[in-house]
Amino acid sequence: MAKIRKQDALDYHSSGKPGKIEVIPTKPYASQRDLSLAYSPGVAEPCLRIAEDRNDVYKYTSKGNLVAVISNGTAVLGLGDIGPEASKPVMEGKGLLFKIFADIDVFDIEIDATDPEHFIQTVKAIAPTFGGINLEDIKAPEAFEIERRLKDELDIPIMHDDQHGTAIISSAALLNALELAKKKISRVKVVVSGAGPSALSCAKLYHALGAKKENIFMFDSKGLISANRKDLDEYKSFFAVHKKDVAFEDAFKKADVFLGLSRGGLVSKEMIKAMAKDPIVFALANPEPEISYKDATSVRKDIIMATGRSDHPNQVNNVLGFPFIFRGALDVRATTINEEMKLAAVKSIAALAKESIPEEVIEAYGEKNISFGREQIIPKPLDPRLIYKVAPAVAKAAVDSKVANNPIEDWDSYEMELKNRLGLDNKLIRNITQKAQNSPKRVVFAEADNIKILKAAQTAQEEGVCSPVLLGNKQVILDLIEEYSIEFSEVEITDPKSKEEKERRKQYGLEFFEKRKRKGITEFEAIQIMRERNHFAAMMVESGDVDAMISGITRNYRDVVRPAIQTVGLQKDMTKVAGMYILDTKRGPLFLADTTINLNPTAEDIAEITSNVAKTIRKFKVTPRIALLSYSNFGSSPGEDSAKMAKATKMLHENEPNLIVDGEVQANFALNNELMNEKFSFSTLSNKKVNTLIFPNLSSGNIAYKLLQEMTEGDAIGPVLVGLKKSIHVLQMGSSVREIINMVKVAVIDAQNK
Repeated sequence: MAKIRKQDALDYHSSGKPGKIEVIPTKPYASQRDLSLAYSPGVAEPCLRIAEDRNDVYKYTSKGNLVAVISNGTAVLGLGDIGPEASKPVMEGKGLLFKIFADIDVFDIEIDATDPEHFIQTVKAIAPTFGGINLEDIKAPEAFEIERRLKDELDIPIMHDDQHGTAIISSAALLNALELAKKKISRVKVVVSGAGPSALSCAKLYHALGAKKENIFMFDSKGLISANRKDLDEYKSFFAVHKKDVAFEDAFKKADVFLGLSRGGLVSKEMIKAMAKDPIVFALANPEPEISYKDATSVRKDIIMATGRSDHPNQVNNVLGFPFIFRGALDVRATTINEEMKLAAVKSIAALAKESIPEEVIEAYGEKNISFGREQIIPKPLDPRLIYKVAPAVAKAAVDSKVANNPIEDWDSYEMELKNRLGLDNKLIRNITQKAQNSPKRVVFAEADNIKILKAAQTAQEEGVCSPVLLGNKQVILDLIEEYSIEFSEVEITDPKSKEEKERRKQYGLEFFEKRKRKGITEFEAIQIMRERNHFAAMMVESGDVDAMISGITRNYRDVVRPAIQTVGLQKDMTKVAGMYILDTKRGPLFLADTTINLNPTAEDIAEITSNVAKTIRKFKVTPRIALLSYSNFGSSPGEDSAKMAKATKMLHENEPNLIVDGEVQANFALNNELMNEKFSFSTLSNKKVNTLIFPNLSSGNIAYKLLQEMTEGDAIGPVLVGLKKSIHVLQMGSSVREIINMVKVAVIDAQNK
């Protein structure tokens, strides 16, 4: 995992607009009429309808897709009782996860109330606002009573995720682990370390799945939860069935399952050795598990192990559950989240782990193959199928158990709606990051005397994306590193002008001369030009000393592109280099080309650029759906540009019949399915979600992407050079650190592919 420094975390939360979430209008508000409809007098009509029938609140307001994430800050992460204000960043973060994984809107509510009754009455008073309530970071035993009372007294889905999230995910893992170990849940001995809300909820769910109470040995800080204890509350007393005390280490003898939800370092190798054949170990304490993955697997080759960490197999991560449980519950307007719905989530998550893994998930995690087994007992958090597997299972359970006010009748349509709701597309940046991390490369930064470049190189190294090589005056770079407290675990600094690089300048120069000697350059000039960083860096890539190059933040675009083309050249059978820009928008990624290179390409050039762009997009595991843009729709307004785009389209249809492409077409028709279907249902793009725009000339492409970049709030990557033989990529002048990091990730993936 990347190192997180205090200042980085503070900057992340405070930069730009403070915090991590905001409210965005979903209706037009540009005119006075819009405002009159949104508020007075138009708002009176839905108010009156809701007054007549309370259920109409789901029809006319956002209630049905709005969840409250509520805490009093008494048990925040590993921070303890830090109060409601200090818990707000965590609650905002939970809201962010709800949105990006399940498209659920969230208001985070921090309540200054430690008295359970005060807390309960406050939540009840604001409950009409919400379609569901996610309780978070409330200390035990109050959390149990708060959840129980609210579930009894309100008619919307309520779940304390600290209790039930881990229980649901670990239960899914347990079912699959037991299957692999060929053990029956009714016969296994379970040792539990911890007796807080999460541990108690896990044990109760294991019991609901068939584990016997007499086979569950639960320990808190005072020892075994046994019948001899007089200090137990009603929740712990449920497991107080043992009449004899047992020492923690002795409980491991012949134990089949260990569940840890306590603190790191409590379990020794000897305890794991003492367990039964094919031991199942869920060491879920964070950030350090009760026993490390390395220690546990070193003493038992037959172990099936899960942790809460992302750097080991089988991460028990609550994000596998809560977004999709609430999605299903909200979509059928469930009055509660009951045991049937939780068990449905358990079984659907367990079943998903057994299905063949999509190629994009395997690539995202850098594995040659991922399949059901000891290192795959639960799905990966980035598996795009979770939303349309878990949510319908939960929704069906709500319908079957008679707690759904809005039963779904067409389940196939519901599944399709869920697939389209977020889809894989909006996870492009996450998938790019994961793929880059799986096989990091050496990247040379040609402008390392720029502070943005240094910060980006530092972060890229910490994220495990690349090993940076910094180009420039060594002392200047070292001074900047010291001035801005930049940290590298280790880094290579190279000055092309230094005496130390004299021999390499000569070597690179001679190689460059061989490439360009019939292009008007002398041997002396070729060696001298290697003092210039972009030529030197490009030759580092060409010679294999590094895998990729990043430059351009302080230089004219052509001053970087020209050395790249002269040095590494174009890919086989290609005659054109193009610049492709990627915008990660709410509708998914949008690929735009050519935006930076070709001034006025011919129809043949457009066809080649389109084909090359499509190949590049496929490397991101996205299917290109391409519109060739013009001011005209399919011959409606003849002219040079429209004729050129129509000719290019014809060539593509003939040469690549499987490519989803059409044109010439106006941009609004390309991006609006309803318009396209209404006017041009014959088009290849009819009923297709266009994600790639090809422009007739550099002017239109450059203007369009710069306008979109300024008006779109999503991540931006580019321009990505398409057509070069090796991975060299050029930044925009003035790129942000985040944009540079994104380009580094693309450069690494490009190097992986080449």
